[in-house]
Amino acid sequence: MDEHNGEPGEHSGQDEPFDAFGVRKGAGGGGADRGAGERGALVPYQQPQAPEPYDALAAADAPDPSAFDGLRPVEPSLFDAAAPLPKAVRAAREPLELLAGPRTAGAGTGGVRRVATAEYVLTLNAVDGTEVAVCPPEERHTPVRRTKDERAAHQAAGRPAPPPGPPAPELPLLEREEERERIVRLLSRGGSVRVTGSSGAGRTALLESAAKAGGELAPDGVLWLSGYRRTVGDVLQELYATVYAGAEYRPGRAELPALLREIGAVVIVDDIEFGGTALAELLAAAPECAFLLSATPEVPAPAAESGVEEVYLAGLSRTGCVDLLTFAAGRPLDEDETAWAADLWFESEGLPLRFVQAGALLRQRDALRYPPEPDWDDSVWENGTPAEPAGPPIPDLTGFDAVPGVPGAGGGAAADPDAPLPIPPVAPPTPRIPVTEVPLPSLAESAAPADLLASRLSEAAREALAFAVALDGEIPHPSHLPALVGDTHGDAALGELTSVGLAVPVATHYRLAAGVAQQLAAALTAEGELSEVQAHTAALHYAWWTGHPSVSPERAAAESEAIIAAMAACRDNGNATAAVLLARTVAPVFAAALHWGAWERTLRIGQEAARLSGEVAEEAYFHHELGVLALCNGTTDRARAELEASIALRGALADRKGTVVGRRTLALVEDASPTPPPALDPASPFDEPPALPPAATAPLPVTLPPGPKRLALVGTRRNLVAASTGVLLAAVLGTIVTLGATSGADGSDQRNQVKPLDTASDTGDPSTALPDPLTTAPSAPPSSSPASTSPTPSTSPTASVPQPGTSQPPPHPGTGSTTPPPSSPSQGHPKPPKTTPPTQPTTPPTTPPTTPPDTGSPSPTDTADSPTATRSVPVEPPAPTSESAATQSVTPTDDATD
Repeated sequence: MDEHNGEPGEHSGQDEPFDAFGVRKGAGGGGADRGAGERGALVPYQQPQAPEPYDALAAADAPDPSAFDGLRPVEPSLFDAAAPLPKAVRAAREPLELLAGPRTAGAGTGGVRRVATAEYVLTLNAVDGTEVAVCPPEERHTPVRRTKDERAAHQAAGRPAPPPGPPAPELPLLEREEERERIVRLLSRGGSVRVTGSSGAGRTALLESAAKAGGELAPDGVLWLSGYRRTVGDVLQELYATVYAGAEYRPGRAELPALLREIGAVVIVDDIEFGGTALAELLAAAPECAFLLSATPEVPAPAAESGVEEVYLAGLSRTGCVDLLTFAAGRPLDEDETAWAADLWFESEGLPLRFVQAGALLRQRDALRYPPEPDWDDSVWENGTPAEPAGPPIPDLTGFDAVPGVPGAGGGAAADPDAPLPIPPVAPPTPRIPVTEVPLPSLAESAAPADLLASRLSEAAREALAFAVALDGEIPHPSHLPALVGDTHGDAALGELTSVGLAVPVATHYRLAAGVAQQLAAALTAEGELSEVQAHTAALHYAWWTGHPSVSPERAAAESEAIIAAMAACRDNGNATAAVLLARTVAPVFAAALHWGAWERTLRIGQEAARLSGEVAEEAYFHHELGVLALCNGTTDRARAELEASIALRGALADRKGTVVGRRTLALVEDASPTPPPALDPASPFDEPPALPPAATAPLPVTLPPGPKRLALVGTRRNLVAASTGVLLAAVLGTIVTLGATSGADGSDQRNQVKPLDTASDTGDPSTALPDPLTTAPSAPPSSSPASTSPTPSTSPTASVPQPGTSQPPPHPGTGSTTPPPSSPSQGHPKPPKTTPPTQPTTPPTTPPTTPPDTGSPSPTDTADSPTATRSVPVEPPAPTSESAATQSVTPTDDATD
């Protein structure tokens, strides 16, 4: 005792710390035997029976002299400046695998990512545009196959998770056994099957049932893919990513068949949206796989030579629909509800989705008729202690305390141990009395139940429904709903929508069921709950979210449909600037996620929105990205057009860096383009001498003076054409001059006067007047003039054919001479004669005409150059005027009568 109670320094063990349990180690040693660093060192207490493990935290901390052996070290005081600060570990905002991932190439971060293809390496620069370089051999990717567990994990990540909130009732697959057996039988033979049915017919449920039944048909198992809003290239890329590991690599279309040829699996593609040639390409890329597809009737049918079997899903029978409604309602149906189900079956043609929604209507009706009992935990503070429920009294359970065979214990005589135990009768539950009477929905409300179902949802669920309608039916992820709807419990809204059949899973997200968006658009707009505000809010939210450094490209690609829907809605509603901002942010993210179908749609929408908003720099960026995408896909013509448009716009903006990037990419396009054959320029002559330089062969806007130099530059064929043209022009001019010399040369006002020729008829004997070929040859062209085609026997109003043996009076001075005077060479071309309708003779002929009737073709006597029309007998008109002289017609009969 003295050893421990003496004054300090009197005993050797006085400076040692007190050991309350007497198990201090090194108790025999004095304080001088230990160093300064070991003075006051703590030794954790160890029980002799079960020693505790060594505490590394206590050993690492600084020693505390005031602590006793066997006790936990005292935490350092906050007022001790020499003590180290405590290290507090803050919880991460995102999972560790997302924080540890590479940075995103979003516009908000300014990061740069590299994506490799079979031929090029893309550097995704969100500022100046993607830079393309030829992939060096050391960076070429070597695919590595995933294991079975890795494939299962990859597929599970691609399916939508169950939403938070009330779960939907589990519904069985009714009346689909025959179709399922047929599908499994065809898949076991190695064939491909396409299940065709309208939206809501249960195609996805049938595919899941067939996948469970045929999971062991192929060595690689069942691979589940989605064809919703995806091209054939996207489906092939998703199939490659499911089987092979390795991110940031997208094989080319020529490389994929060699990689996919080794896969032997049952590939399920739900909601496929292409057929025909594209579907044949998908089947040919993986010949060792059996494909199970599902599509709507609007999708093009597969080619006849593809060998795909069709399985059509019709509606359920009346009994099946009543059973499905019973499962969806969660209780048996009464007579009124059964009759209502029969009417609904007739109207909906047995579509299962309508009865799932009808079951939700019955559940909502039951909730209104029988409100739930108050909750003890919450109603105590709100409404006070609830009253005791009026129910049956507590039954007497004293009979269960009796011990068989023990007198006085209520047992009486001993019971037979082999006798069965008596089962007490179960009293039927007291029927619930409805608080309020809620009628069944009408047939019209049952056929389009979206409005009635939405009216009975919570406020957060209705707001989420308005966002989904504004985004063309695409529902944002539950993690985004609290920020969008402004409610901390907004993530439970998706569970409400799925439980009543308004939302269905598709691809990696949820969307509204078929027909719901069309049914709710008018009602929500009329109530003021739907406007362009929802789309604009969603676009700004997604622009901030995708540009955050913690968001990986894969997470952003999972929200691609909602993002693109918000972008398109902003473009169509007049918010083109918000659409450009969102497209500018998510375009490099989709490219990094290798979701190039969404990348192309984003670029198209962004380019159109930039054009509408007048943002030329952004429009040039989208043109550049479209050119890069076309180059990677192998369409060099489109790539050249897009890049040239981008270079032109950036050149107008004096964007030097962007222009340089575009020209480098354009050079790669020229290298990848096939060499076309040399084509002749239609504007340049093809017979120029080959010794001239190329610059001289192109058409130049320089007019060379005529002369020997000009004639030397043209070829022989051009000279021949020019000479032929000159000869033809001279012939035409000569013909015109000849016609002008032979008609209207006398200067008289008689436009249609015939000019006879001086021939042998001057002797008075008409029989000796023969046609002269030299004088009649030039008269052929005038015969087609309007004056020569008149149906009257005479072509001149004053010319007539004289009768043989009659005397000819002298010409009247007012009508002109029969012999025309010589025409002067300076006289111009005569005016064409004016064609007038013929006049019928007013005096009937007294003697038969001496000339044959006109048959419609010009006779020798009708032409001005006829050899028989040597002289004309003038007839004095009543009023000799220039106009009347051109319109009167005199027949040979009138001349004979005169």
